[in-house]
Amino acid sequence: MSRYIQLHILTSYPAANLNRDDLGRPKTMTMGNTQRLRVSSQSLKRAWRTSDAFAEALGGALGTRTKEIGKYAYKALTCGVTLHEAIDGVETGGLSTLKENKAVAIGRAIGSVFGKIKAKYEKKKDDVESSMKALLESLETEQIVHLSPAEIEGVAALVEVCRASGKVPEGEALDLLRADAASADMALFGRMLAASKRFNVEAAAQVAHAFTVHTAAVEEDFFTAVDDLNKEDAGAGHMGVAEFGAGLFYLYVCIDRELLRETLGDDNLTARTLRALVEAACTVSPTGKQNSFASRAYASFCLAEKGDEQPRSLAAAFLKPLNSEKGDLLADAVERLLGRRDSLNSVYGQDLASECFNVADGGGSLRAVCGFIAE
Repeated sequence: MSRYIQLHILTSYPAANLNRDDLGRPKTMTMGNTQRLRVSSQSLKRAWRTSDAFAEALGGALGTRTKEIGKYAYKALTCGVTLHEAIDGVETGGLSTLKENKAVAIGRAIGSVFGKIKAKYEKKKDDVESSMKALLESLETEQIVHLSPAEIEGVAALVEVCRASGKVPEGEALDLLRADAASADMALFGRMLAASKRFNVEAAAQVAHAFTVHTAAVEEDFFTAVDDLNKEDAGAGHMGVAEFGAGLFYLYVCIDRELLRETLGDDNLTARTLRALVEAACTVSPTGKQNSFASRAYASFCLAEKGDEQPRSLAAAFLKPLNSEKGDLLADAVERLLGRRDSLNSVYGQDLASECFNVADGGGSLRAVCGFIAE
């Protein structure tokens, strides 16, 4: 079985703002002394983790990234609902409830298992609405943490124990972290717990930031909105500027299959996880500004490789930005990519097994690529 699986994907996006910086502009980078548009790996992984492709393939094997587990434990105990109902937004139920102070103490105890809990809230008498918001925020951990389904179930069970006893859990009752029950997404993208390092999970998948294979500019769209009930003033009801960019993006993903199998401990789940990752990487777009741009796109080209040699990105194929010499940017990008692959193989004496599809000529298929990397 080959240890490393590498994906090289080309996806063309029309006008889009898939991943914004702190000013609301599409993210950029400089490569080959020219500006490129960029989509961060964090944005891509979030879109894949929460995609239908992952949900359908991996179902109950997906984890939850949150800093609010203590808050939902509190809500379950004060609203008379289970933890799962509280997470689903159910506000009232028929289960017994605990007083606020006791529920707060239990929520803080549970939340502190997964990270540093925020400072304790001091109640204010004259501002009920903001006081409740501040109280709930005080039950959050400082950082987002990735919880597996087994850990969520452990919290749910502990909430019911606390409901029945009315006591704040301590000692072994708070052994909620699991080292042997990682979810599929946790196995792929990892988990880091600074205070509980033995429960860290090393990521099996490395995801590069996607970037345009050509020079690209951030453009501005001046827009106006019309007030439907305005009968007297011919002017716009609102004016604004939306920034966007367009281009052909190269994405590189490297997966350590042995590490993924070791973390999951299940051949079937490993194969399903790999297929889901490839399908999501080729068909799922980040959600940024989709309502404004509808920039959803499938990959136009995907090259999958597997072998035991040290992995290498083919990003250097685009160090010199493409200028569409042949008037066909995708064809030029594929030619550059495969040329770089062949040159590396020649120089370093590599001969990686591979499979690909190319939408431009209808060659290959996503099904074949998924089967290739999962076998």
